[in-house]
Amino acid sequence: MGCGPRLAMPQDDTRPLRQQVFEQVRAGGHMPRMDVARALDISPGSVTTITSDLIARGLLQEVEDSQRGPSRGRPPIALRVAPRSRFVIGMKLSDERHTAVLLDLAGTVIAEAQLTSAALRQTTKEVLAEVSTLTRQLLKKSGQPLESISAVGIGLPGIVDACLGVVKWSPVMTDTEIPLRDMLQDTLGLPVSLDNDTNLLTLAELWFGAGRGISNFAVVTIERGVGMGLVLNNRLFRGALGPGMELGHTKVQLDGALCRCGQRGCLEAYVADYALVREAGTALDRDPRSNSSAVTMIETLYEEANAGNEAALAIFQRAGRFLSVGLANIVQLFDPERIILSGERMRYDYLTTDDMLAEMNSMILPAGRTPTPVDIHAWGGSVWAKGAAALALSDVTTALLGETVA
Repeated sequence: MGCGPRLAMPQDDTRPLRQQVFEQVRAGGHMPRMDVARALDISPGSVTTITSDLIARGLLQEVEDSQRGPSRGRPPIALRVAPRSRFVIGMKLSDERHTAVLLDLAGTVIAEAQLTSAALRQTTKEVLAEVSTLTRQLLKKSGQPLESISAVGIGLPGIVDACLGVVKWSPVMTDTEIPLRDMLQDTLGLPVSLDNDTNLLTLAELWFGAGRGISNFAVVTIERGVGMGLVLNNRLFRGALGPGMELGHTKVQLDGALCRCGQRGCLEAYVADYALVREAGTALDRDPRSNSSAVTMIETLYEEANAGNEAALAIFQRAGRFLSVGLANIVQLFDPERIILSGERMRYDYLTTDDMLAEMNSMILPAGRTPTPVDIHAWGGSVWAKGAAALALSDVTTALLGETVA
């Protein structure tokens, strides 16, 4: 119930109190005023004053508190976000299909849509056209006009400067150093936020998933590449310049396998889709450049491994061993409360066997610690898009309740 981080923010939280109250109610789904006061350690009078204003502005509404059970006299009252007061769109771009969701201000999914990408790599003009097409499809499914949308969040793989809205490089685009955010804003006529897709999947875990009750955690994605997102003190960590957390391009083998970035020995070159396809060509005795898609090749490889093909099994086992090195490095560097392995490739359990997790823990200095829990979430594309929508919701909330009142 609810969406957004459940735990208190650090003491240096600079958000206005009205924003903290609103986000506390949204995280709880619905909350009595006294619970809001306790959670934020403020007076009930302050909560009453702030929530009265938010109700008058149409952002919160009063509802019966069904969780309190039956009582005599006047039914207990709770607060919740007025769900249909604002809408946002979240979108995940990839080389196979683009996925979009439309959420209301309470974080409820109103509609979803998908669009098959016309090519593995596209020009900026082609990307703008497909984003426009997918937006129209989503609006048609939801029955909402474009004018009802407050903001759009978009994620795509690669090196993205979220502050400037510039795509420095992406495997799904032929162009580089693209001011894509500004171009999308001109195309859609809406405020747009842009970020690396793994950062936005991490936001999805923080807002909707297992990370809602965890202050410090890492998300690792394994699909067409290997990505990582990091939450420290309930906040997404991007590094000093933005393009940090490139786990897939940390080196696990000097002078090793060729990575698509042009360097050798990257973790991604042993674990990502294209790495498995490259190895599958040998194991299955077929040209990896054949007409079979990467997904089809990997599915066949997985079937062969399950059927006892030792060469196919060895490919997954080797990928799992290299993955254990990457995960051990995360634990050693950041000491997260939890690691979440996420993405469609988590269906391939050979990557995440008990042996892999045991090897990961064997490479970590014990120091009296218990093993770091590892969760496995085989999410599809819509969850990535929900993370992009969370970015848009965050921006809309700040615009509504930050220092400048809309």
